[in-house]
Amino acid sequence: MPGRHRDPELEKRLTAAAWALLQSRGYDALKLTEVAAQAQAHRTDVYRRWSSKAQLVVDVLAEHLPPVSGHDTGSLRSDLRAIVEDFAASWSSSWIDGLMGLVADLHREPDAELAFRKMAEGRGEPLRTALTRAVGRGELGDLPDLSLAGDLIEGPLMHRRMLGRQPLTPDYLDAVAALAHGVLTGPAVAR
Repeated sequence: MPGRHRDPELEKRLTAAAWALLQSRGYDALKLTEVAAQAQAHRTDVYRRWSSKAQLVVDVLAEHLPPVSGHDTGSLRSDLRAIVEDFAASWSSSWIDGLMGLVADLHREPDAELAFRKMAEGRGEPLRTALTRAVGRGELGDLPDLSLAGDLIEGPLMHRRMLGRQPLTPDYLDAVAALAHGVLTGPAVAR
């Protein structure tokens, strides 16, 4: 006897409920039983699809995080500014306070960690594209280490928001983009 077919509408209700609870209560307070109740589903419906809170939240983030711009603005500096702005939209979300809990859970859940890394790589693709365009336009000599470039851009946002507990203002985003541009176009960039 074949397994049950997945109900896409039920999965949409479950992920929508999880997103709403994540935004209103944060990761640490999120309970899978509450996700089921809010989605008017059974607890087993959640556990049949996700074996843990971390796995559910990674899928929910992949679906609901604001997209990262891939538009060609005409220059590396303005491409970086657009990307910084898009990353800041995620780092400014109310649910981000619980990210430390998710990261801690990911270390115990290899499948969820792998899915999280794939999602992060996908969100970094616009940066890769912008840097490749900059090489083609002659703004960069070689493609820099993409992991380092991503850390250079997202690291300050994460630090300011999670550790500094400060807002990501437009002036701060301008400074991050300008600093990243200066480092990436400077002579001592890791390749």
